[in-house]
Amino acid sequence: MRRTLFALPVAVALLVAVPTAAYADESVRVRLDPLNNSGASGTATLTATATGDLAVSIRSKGLVPRSPHAQHLHGSTAGMDFHCPDASADLDGNGFVSTEEGMPVYGDIFVSLTTRGDTGKASGLAVDRMPVADARGNLSYDRTIPAADLPAGTLDHLKDLHVVEHGIDADGNGKYDMAGLGESTLAKSAGLSGIPEEATDPATCGMVTGAAAGSVPVGGVATGDGSTRRDPSTVYNLGGLALLGAAVVFATRRRLWL
Repeated sequence: MRRTLFALPVAVALLVAVPTAAYADESVRVRLDPLNNSGASGTATLTATATGDLAVSIRSKGLVPRSPHAQHLHGSTAGMDFHCPDASADLDGNGFVSTEEGMPVYGDIFVSLTTRGDTGKASGLAVDRMPVADARGNLSYDRTIPAADLPAGTLDHLKDLHVVEHGIDADGNGKYDMAGLGESTLAKSAGLSGIPEEATDPATCGMVTGAAAGSVPVGGVATGDGSTRRDPSTVYNLGGLALLGAAVVFATRRRLWL
């Protein structure tokens, strides 16, 4: 009898502990590869926490020193075939993949990886809340985004999302300016002036690697045919207007790169 009574609390404890293990933190790893010959690279870890939050940790190097770098999770939870672009995405042939050219390939902004405050699409270019690379071009970012601030399906589709960091130094002078690529075509499309293209072009892109990647989503970016070559004007169909609206922040803070 004593052994039976002693065993009951142990059994209850085990029953309670088993479900808890099912909600342990789960992480996916993203390798950030250079875009636009930026020379930048890094890693990102996306962790779905036991409480339903998303912990994001990024370590990058080779970025434009002492400059803010807009960064986001891109993609979809609807099984669209998004991925990191290659040189073929450069539709205008200027040798660089712009944001307009890249977004149809890697998808709309899903989460803006700001250092504080809002993380929605409207904060896509909130330069005052984006991380700044240090004097050597290294960038460290750690933030846990509460479950309430995440788009529906985020944690269930981490393997379908990509990390993109923006901001390149096309002419090698160590800063964003007009000398490299002129004005940002993204900003000009919104009627803004004085914003360097270097500040908005993507510098790195990363897809989930390893076993966590699972199967590749099927279906086209927009039409269902698997094609990623599209007119860059279709960026507006992917929420580009929200990104353009946020570009106003760049216009009011040009001292950060001039």
